[in-house]
Amino acid sequence: MPAETEIVTRLRAAGCVFAEDEARLLVEASDDDSELDRLVARRAAGEPLEYVLGWAEFAGLRIRVLPGVFVPRRRTELLAAEAARLATVAVLAGHDGRAGAAARDAAVSAPVVVDLCCGTGAIGAAVMDAAGPVHLVAADLDPIAVQAARMNLEPQGGLVFEGDLYDALPVELRARIDVLAVNAPYVPSEAIAMMPPEARDHEARLALDGGNDGLDVHRRVAASARSWLAPGGSVLIETSERQAPVARALFEAGGLATRILHDADADATVVIGVRNPVG
Repeated sequence: MPAETEIVTRLRAAGCVFAEDEARLLVEASDDDSELDRLVARRAAGEPLEYVLGWAEFAGLRIRVLPGVFVPRRRTELLAAEAARLATVAVLAGHDGRAGAAARDAAVSAPVVVDLCCGTGAIGAAVMDAAGPVHLVAADLDPIAVQAARMNLEPQGGLVFEGDLYDALPVELRARIDVLAVNAPYVPSEAIAMMPPEARDHEARLALDGGNDGLDVHRRVAASARSWLAPGGSVLIETSERQAPVARALFEAGGLATRILHDADADATVVIGVRNPVG
């Protein structure tokens, strides 16, 4: 098997910034020299490391990734962590019977968490791992993303549907979602060309392109979120710090109380909307 130093040199020459770490992962993923050479060649040609390995690390989990699917970003761990926290609150409320239980059908005893625009289902997987018993539903328009999400979520009891935003969800979830987590595309169309080639040239454009100002999908999510949330339920959507005030206004116009969560170190921003518990 080629020495790791040789692989590092090859990856550095291809522009891989974290060549040492990548070389180690590629060696670990290979059973023999020929497979290792194929994997290194794919990575050196510019294919995203996650596609080459077949997984991405997210919130301490290994998430299955298929070529062409949006690769979960570390910044989205902020959204996942807050969604898990809110789901945990809903779990505890359901257990003690004080809140939320009356708004759910008796057949759905656990809090309802929806991972919309789910991609690989990374957010849903992180919530299920951290929050305890939840009724997890995920949906995406991209059939390859749906395939990946089913690999990640269905073994844990999650349900994954294919379709356009709320149209993909079972109608019985209307007004019964406790946590609605959304990682919709928010890159303005004209900025796609400036993205790193690993994303621009390999990930599905529908997972990146948010329209003229980047918020086309956010508008659609905000317009109907309230009707899908349970009383007291929350919607969380990732955006940029610059776009957050506009996104916040969209959810306020949709009848929700809002707040903005920001982590400067992770360059992560999440807009959160909450339905009035009594309205």
